[in-house]
Amino acid sequence: MKLSTTADIAGFEVSETLGVVTGNVVRSKHIGRDIMAGLKTIIGGEIAGYTEMLTEARQIAIERMLENAAALGADAVVNVRFTTSAIMQGMSEMLAYGTAVTLVRH
Repeated sequence: MKLSTTADIAGFEVSETLGVVTGNVVRSKHIGRDIMAGLKTIIGGEIAGYTEMLTEARQIAIERMLENAAALGADAVVNVRFTTSAIMQGMSEMLAYGTAVTLVRH
C-alpha cells in the first residue's frame, strides 16, 4: 500500500476517497530510560532510549493505520500526519492518520 504526506501520488489519480483512517499506540517509559534521561539532562545530548521508543511507536501506529485502510479496500493513504500527546505521567500516545483512497494509474 502506498503512503504519502501529500494529497496525491505521482503517476496515479485518486478515484475514490474512502475516509479518514487512524492508527495509534500508547507507550510508557521504562525506569532504566528515565534514569538515563535524568543523567542526560545534566550533560546534554540525545536521549537515545526515548528516540528508539518513539521510532517504534511511530512504526506501530503506521502499521495499524494501514490495517485500517486495508479493511476499507484502500490502495493508498494520503495526507499522512503524526501527532503525539501525553496521556498521563510517563505515558505518551503516537497517532498516525490520513485519508484512505483508491487509485487509478494515469
